[in-house]
Amino acid sequence: MRIGIANDLPIAVEVLRLVLTNAARHQIAWTARDGAEAVRLCASDKPDLVLMDISMPGMDGVTATRRIMAATPCPILIVTASVGGNAGPVFEALGAGALDAVNTPVFGSSIPKESPAALLFKIDTIARLTGQHESVRHSKGSRGPASRPTNSSQRLIVIGASAGGPAALVELLANLDPALPAGLVIVQHLDEQFMSGLAGWLSQKSRLPVRLAREGDRPSPGVVLLAGTNDHLTLLNSETLGYTPLPRESSYRPSVDVFFDSVVEHWPGEAVGVLLTGMGRDGARGLKALREAGHLTIAQDRASCAVYGMPKAAAELEAASEVLPLDQISSRLSHYFKSIRLNP
Repeated sequence: MRIGIANDLPIAVEVLRLVLTNAARHQIAWTARDGAEAVRLCASDKPDLVLMDISMPGMDGVTATRRIMAATPCPILIVTASVGGNAGPVFEALGAGALDAVNTPVFGSSIPKESPAALLFKIDTIARLTGQHESVRHSKGSRGPASRPTNSSQRLIVIGASAGGPAALVELLANLDPALPAGLVIVQHLDEQFMSGLAGWLSQKSRLPVRLAREGDRPSPGVVLLAGTNDHLTLLNSETLGYTPLPRESSYRPSVDVFFDSVVEHWPGEAVGVLLTGMGRDGARGLKALREAGHLTIAQDRASCAVYGMPKAAAELEAASEVLPLDQISSRLSHYFKSIRLNP
């Protein structure tokens, strides 16, 4: 991969150069000393990936990420001295379209104090996904969900998201009716070390409490459950959640497809599948399975996506019975469940 580095600290830039050079499978496209320079360089020489610091003088990494994704979208990995110490800005950058975050490797006397393995792993994972990043025209399915008989009053909303997902989830959850008579489970592509922080951040901004899903949890109205590990969240039976490492070969961890498939297999009542902004194709096939099982399926529209990858893939498969702007999804969910109450 051709990689751009945006960091104002010379020692950090040299560490990143050393890690990439030693890996021998990447090349450095350019380096930027602040966010504004990174925006300009992306416009004139777009790399395959940008390693973006959060705290830089002038334009910070959050603003730079937002501007790059608006003008010349390309994959961005947040690389900063302390992800935990910059949790708020990191989640803002992830909401603006950055794919993931990792601590900057630290070297001392030419010996790494913090292994570069985590950084290289994330770079290699992004390399497997970047072929799905291009934007295409907005399309949407024209058919509604198939008729699906059910005798159960159980109701569930399942949401998948990736790049840009944190910000999209904030908007959706902030506008969601807290009295909605449905459980809500979210699968967001993000390393498990950040999931607890994401749950807390979302809970502060939501009208509903958000917490990590635990083994044995049962979806229920009034609580939002968030997949919390690098294993895949699944519905083990008609009411119980659990985690599985399988399939191990999946590039997406946790996988939206794996969770959506388990809902098709086990959930006995009404369900709605929602696929939000994200890079790649994860969730498109699972959303189609939900639609074919007779459930309402919604994909975020191109204009409101930070990265129009996953919803685009769903539109191409005609997996979404409805394609909606982000600001209309919450109200659509409320109207849908109200119509079920009126027409049992």
